[in-house]
Amino acid sequence: MESIVVYDTTLRDGSQGEKINFSAQDKVRIAQKLDAVGIHYIEGGWPGSNPKDIQFFELAKKLSFNNARLTAFGSTRKPNTTCHEDENLNALLRSETPAVAVFGKSWDLHVKEVMGNTLKENLAMIYETVAYLRSHGREVIYDAEHFFDGYKNNPQYALDTVEAAVSGGADFIVPCDTNGGTLPFEIQEIMEKVRPKIPVKVGIHAHNDCGLAVANTLEAVRCGAVMVQGTINGYGERCGNADLTSVVPNVQLKMGLSCMTEQNLRRLTEVSRYVSEVANMTPFNGRPFVGASAFAHKGGIHVSAVMKTPKAYEHLEPEAVGNERRVLISDLCGKSSVDYKARELGIELGGNGFDSRKIAKEIKRLEHEGYQFDAAEGSFELLLKRLTGQFKPFFELESFRVAIEKERDLPCRAHAMIKISVGDQNEITAAEGSGPVNALDNALRKALNKFFRVDLEKMHLVDFKVRVIEGRDGTSARVKVFIDSRDQEHVWSTIGVSTDIIEASWQALQDSFEHKLSHT
Repeated sequence: MESIVVYDTTLRDGSQGEKINFSAQDKVRIAQKLDAVGIHYIEGGWPGSNPKDIQFFELAKKLSFNNARLTAFGSTRKPNTTCHEDENLNALLRSETPAVAVFGKSWDLHVKEVMGNTLKENLAMIYETVAYLRSHGREVIYDAEHFFDGYKNNPQYALDTVEAAVSGGADFIVPCDTNGGTLPFEIQEIMEKVRPKIPVKVGIHAHNDCGLAVANTLEAVRCGAVMVQGTINGYGERCGNADLTSVVPNVQLKMGLSCMTEQNLRRLTEVSRYVSEVANMTPFNGRPFVGASAFAHKGGIHVSAVMKTPKAYEHLEPEAVGNERRVLISDLCGKSSVDYKARELGIELGGNGFDSRKIAKEIKRLEHEGYQFDAAEGSFELLLKRLTGQFKPFFELESFRVAIEKERDLPCRAHAMIKISVGDQNEITAAEGSGPVNALDNALRKALNKFFRVDLEKMHLVDFKVRVIEGRDGTSARVKVFIDSRDQEHVWSTIGVSTDIIEASWQALQDSFEHKLSHT
């Protein structure tokens, strides 16, 4: 199987995305993760541009990379100077990475109107920079910035810039669709013309401003590119870069070209979620291959077909990229969906006269009232057990009272008093919180700690959302409250529905604790 080289620029190009800010330590953690899954090149940053990247490369000198070649990124030398006087180039050398990537201008518009340079001097900058870095023993990856726009404007000069890099000794030439405005058929036309004229290995660097970065990357590979550049989750400036979590499985599983071992490919979903966690970005459920919804089925007809033969509605096995099949329960579900979820949860149906058909009917009724079980699988599991007589509550609410206190410019303070019963014993506790739900949470924890030897300190609320079901009634409208909770091993979601936001919050909170206790 022919091999394709994967070049990751999450730590440099990805960090230019809005709301993304990696510390030097964050970069170290991500670099080690990328190395562990067999990424071939990891672009760590631009050491000549900021102190954080300089710190990262200093930290990286103490690391061992088993699979990846760490790469420092920078630009060609400045106009009308020498390479050994250029501080940015010397910063690249001080990073001591085995490979360096430098970019130069391929579009005459940038050379003349943006840089105020001459076309001749730009060619000299490219040639001398590449030769200088090669003379210091570095592998050089030359990123031909704005190559496709430059070629469309002045084909000969765009090729001249590439020839300057080749003459200087570049190991890879990487044409870049820097503005992200090139269409796949244009990539094909240009690559078919220029690839035979480039005597070294060629790559592709695509941006996603037209939503085509992955498609353009695949088209370039089809036309002879052997290096794919991109970022995990497509993070990057403006609309982002080619998403490697889509590029890699498409190249390997659809085009039959090798990017990494099958074992490492099965870790792709893990890597995607790890990088989003370090970046403090909410994972996009609809992301192809690795998103939580990528292999999720909601319609009853879909679920019935998937249970018989998964390929009826799945283009590949989710396990191939480390994901999993999910069946979502909603008012669209049927008997097959309930049967599937019951088996998945290990719940026996038929108790209390509730078979899968009757349960599906009850779900449709509850969803009509505002419940949404595809987003609250913790509550759905409890519902199944309650309907079939397989659930005994761990505690019962007797009463609660919540008070909010506001003084002048001081923040609001919330107080909650709660009375619960466990068997024939009652417990009354009170607690404060930063809001009414937090106060209820704290009071309930105090009460439950008297009865159950469960380390509830390791369970905490991680998300709280309120949605108005129908807004025509204004402030008296019914609302649904979603609560996401987690402990050291699991994450689960619960829901409550009421015209009172506190009552809906209590329902979701109660289900969250019942779910935790039932799995202890």
